[in-house]
Amino acid sequence: MPAPTPPALPLRGGVAASAVGLPAGPWATWLDFFTERFPHVPRDEWQARLRGGDIWDAQGRPLSPDAPYRAHGKAWYYRSLHDEPRVPFEAAILSMDAHLLVADKPHFLAVTPGGRYLHETLLARLRRETGLVDLQPLHRIDRETAGVVLFSIRRQDRDAYHALFRERVVEKDYEAVAPLRAGLALPCTRESRIVQGTPFFRQCEVEGEPNASTRLALVDQAGGWGRYRLAPRTGQRHQLRVHMAALGIPIRGDAFYPEVTRGPDEDDDHAQPLQLLARGIAFSDPVTGQRRRFESERRLSWWSRAP
Repeated sequence: MPAPTPPALPLRGGVAASAVGLPAGPWATWLDFFTERFPHVPRDEWQARLRGGDIWDAQGRPLSPDAPYRAHGKAWYYRSLHDEPRVPFEAAILSMDAHLLVADKPHFLAVTPGGRYLHETLLARLRRETGLVDLQPLHRIDRETAGVVLFSIRRQDRDAYHALFRERVVEKDYEAVAPLRAGLALPCTRESRIVQGTPFFRQCEVEGEPNASTRLALVDQAGGWGRYRLAPRTGQRHQLRVHMAALGIPIRGDAFYPEVTRGPDEDDDHAQPLQLLARGIAFSDPVTGQRRRFESERRLSWWSRAP
């Protein structure tokens, strides 16, 4: 989760200020430090930000470009992106009360800022829409995946909700469209060890103690394709996509598995979304004591058109 933002620094367009650690080093000035720490941003841009009072120390005091660099602690700044792609799909709010906001995310929209996306994220959009400055996601789904995402509204509730995911007592079910495979006995459970692969944005299965488990079942079929129900028992990155590809039934529209057909920095093909949907989530609410279940109102686009 992001480091806490000093109260004096408000959200900008739904985005909180980012913190950067201040290690010991050879930098004479703040301008020298930021230029070397973030080489993808031109030096004159850092100079303009510092001169404009747009970078602060932990007490919320503006830093000067020519002031001596001071190690230790944190400095705060707002990220900016040039030519951030617009995501032309909207999220829906399924439920909101004093404790939880439940969103129905479209394909192609990242949950939190990262990489090419800052303001075009589910978190930033929901903060702008609701004005809830402390809103934070309780879990993540891939940018390419659509469906249900839970957000905590109050800081004091957050650890109780996070514990549900740490202790694996949240019931999650997904739906996917993938090829039919003769001889594959279903339902089945896929268990394996998943680690970061090559390139860096892919995951892969390796030998070793399993850290990922998924229950799969076929619920419908048409034209050589199946509609599958997936129940992950763990939450490894890209787990469902890796497991489906490993079983020889890669998810329709997957640009990463089993082969990379489009990298993360390439433009999306909005006509071919990944056919994976976070259909529902259920749990016993640790704050209210209620039994909760939330379901997406979306449908996988290919299956809705299937014969």
